[in-house]
Amino acid sequence: MNEPDQEFTREILRKVRQIEIRSNRLVSEALAGSYHSAFKGQGIDFEEVREYQAGDEVRSIDWNVTAKMGAPFVKQYREERELTILLAIDVSESGSFGSAHRSKRERLAELGALLAFAANRNGDKIGLLLFSDRTEKYLPPSKGQKHVLRILREILFHQNQSKRTNLNEGIRFINRVLRRRAVVFFLSDFIIPEYDSGDESAKDLFFREIASTKRKHDLVCAQIQDPCEQAIPNAGLVLLEDSESGESQLVDTSNPHFREEFARVSADSLERFNQRLRRRGIDTFSFSTQAEYVKSLKEFFRGRISRRHKK
Repeated sequence: MNEPDQEFTREILRKVRQIEIRSNRLVSEALAGSYHSAFKGQGIDFEEVREYQAGDEVRSIDWNVTAKMGAPFVKQYREERELTILLAIDVSESGSFGSAHRSKRERLAELGALLAFAANRNGDKIGLLLFSDRTEKYLPPSKGQKHVLRILREILFHQNQSKRTNLNEGIRFINRVLRRRAVVFFLSDFIIPEYDSGDESAKDLFFREIASTKRKHDLVCAQIQDPCEQAIPNAGLVLLEDSESGESQLVDTSNPHFREEFARVSADSLERFNQRLRRRGIDTFSFSTQAEYVKSLKEFFRGRISRRHKK
């Protein structure tokens, strides 16, 4: 009776160790410095007072010290460097799809692990939210290698209570639970049938909720994609099944008009979705099940750093 459990435990440890080694290497080689430079501290801490110098802000004058010393003194602050990171990951059943060697869920786990190890190396707190159409698992932000490894195990091996997606549930939970400003990585494929069906009220509700999250936190939406969801291949008659609802439909993928329309609708839907996020000042980046996600992440960090320097 115990052998299957022992084998499963060994498999968990093997996968966790593989991703841990790879993530630590990538943090050292590819993301050194860029992770922290891409995000501001969550506030400022008072450091000391010094004598006023020409060009100092009048608003920074410490009037109590100035009165005692008989000369103007100003307060100096330093940026608070510790960040609070939350990985909010969509673990609905659509993430089980993958047309190559890795599913979307596995790619999300790899990206989540990379961000978790980068945060840990920087001394930041990191938390985890797994959601479907409900809150599946929440680990409050904390520090330490042991905590990071638990996060990784949960991402890889959590058994869902539900197959369906409701992004609003994840967003509402974040707005309700996170009191302190945080950097929130919202990771999903953003495939939500009711949003693509023309239900404008569902779309508007989601974008109202996510705009509220953006006002409170530094929000980043990362979208995982599989190429076959953007451009369906010519495979003849294919029975397509919705992994969340179980509904199926027989389609003729050998029809070039069908493939063209499928690609056009997919691209238009994705572009409209990203435009609405950008209009609300929400940063986004996409990565694929069949491409190296580190390149996308590095480009995203460089863009963030460039925008910070321009401010």
